[in-house]
Amino acid sequence: MSTETQVRTGIYEAMFLASQTAAASFGDLIDHINSLFERAHAEVIAMKKWDERRLAYEIDKQKRGVYILAYFKCPTDMVPHLERDVVISDKILRVLITSADHLTDEEIAAHNDMDGLATEAKLKAQAGDAQESAASKKVHLGAPAASEMTPTKEVAEGPLEVDSEAVDTQDNEQSGDS
Repeated sequence: MSTETQVRTGIYEAMFLASQTAAASFGDLIDHINSLFERAHAEVIAMKKWDERRLAYEIDKQKRGVYILAYFKCPTDMVPHLERDVVISDKILRVLITSADHLTDEEIAAHNDMDGLATEAKLKAQAGDAQESAASKKVHLGAPAASEMTPTKEVAEGPLEVDSEAVDTQDNEQSGDS
């Protein structure tokens, strides 16, 4: 009689809701989700970006979120650990994990868009780099260049001269109206 215990594994579907700020660095977000799966000893079968939309209500002061759909194989006793890791995570707002035993391998494979995720992460990183370089070109330390200065009126030096007769006339007109 052997003392080996067999680990039960199941196929699961997970819907991750990530904050808009975390989705700004999309590649890091996907890497973070993959690291959560690694910690849970899970094997990712399929993953895709499901949608990016406005939330029905604010979650952690976030009004918009990105939904990532993933299918994975995992030991059944590690699912609660995965959920706990997501709760601790600051990049992921919510997760819903359900059993996907009812789906066939073909149906799960139809949701696989890992190449699309990698392409989108690459494009967002390039767009972020372009924005940073454009912003860094606008930042100047020290005095502004002569071409950037706006022309101003030059003020005559010396004391201001006031026409006292004009002031007296205005005072008399105002006092006579009352």
